[in-house]
Amino acid sequence: MSRGQVVSREQVVSGPELILPDWPAPPGVRAAFTLRIGGASQPPFDSFNVATHVGDDPRAVAENRAALRARLGLRAEPAWLEQVHGKRVVDLDGPTAGTLGPADGAVTRTPGRVCVVQIADCMPVLFVAADGSAVGAAHAGWRGLAGGVLQATVRAMNTPSRELHAWLGPAIGQGHFEVGEDVRAAFLTDDVGAAGAFTANHRKRWQCDLYALARRKLAAIGVASVHGGSWCTYADTGRFFSYRRDGCCGRMAALIWIG
Repeated sequence: MSRGQVVSREQVVSGPELILPDWPAPPGVRAAFTLRIGGASQPPFDSFNVATHVGDDPRAVAENRAALRARLGLRAEPAWLEQVHGKRVVDLDGPTAGTLGPADGAVTRTPGRVCVVQIADCMPVLFVAADGSAVGAAHAGWRGLAGGVLQATVRAMNTPSRELHAWLGPAIGQGHFEVGEDVRAAFLTDDVGAAGAFTANHRKRWQCDLYALARRKLAAIGVASVHGGSWCTYADTGRFFSYRRDGCCGRMAALIWIG
């Protein structure tokens, strides 16, 4: 079997398919985002689901994760987090990294350690120091963005914000992300300019632009080099899982590591 292929219970399929970030990451730093294509999982998790908590067959998830490690040539298992839409960030180089616990971000300066977040509409945000000395990943849905997960990840990297690059990975687009006044108020409390990321709809609710909100949060803390942010997980059924669209579904992964 060639590298990058996985044997499912029924057939041999190509996989996994990836998005590789287009950003000025320094040599030696690698990053990837998985698509839902090319795995072993059966519907409704078809087919490249990497999550163990959604009800998928554990054997299929294990096959998918093994295929991902092989495809990317990872030295170690990624640090899969128990994501809770909060702002806790784990330092994978710290003494408690072996027991990750609930967290929505991770950072490392050690080659071979892999930061990863799981996604199915919330936004993955990857960070890299311009000199390649540190990397990080954050799981940023609206609660995480409002709660400060991006700021917490930048602090944990211990790198001046002006020396960081950020990449906004696939998330639900504004046209499909309807929210209530409570969500809008959560952002306007600290930033009245965030009103521009919300558009009123005919149901007297709001269409929320996660990408715009993330850019505002990053600009406020001095991260000027921001890339990505052009996808909609809800609209692209062929490539992306979407919890809001499908309910029961798999999860994709955004990974970053120092090679």
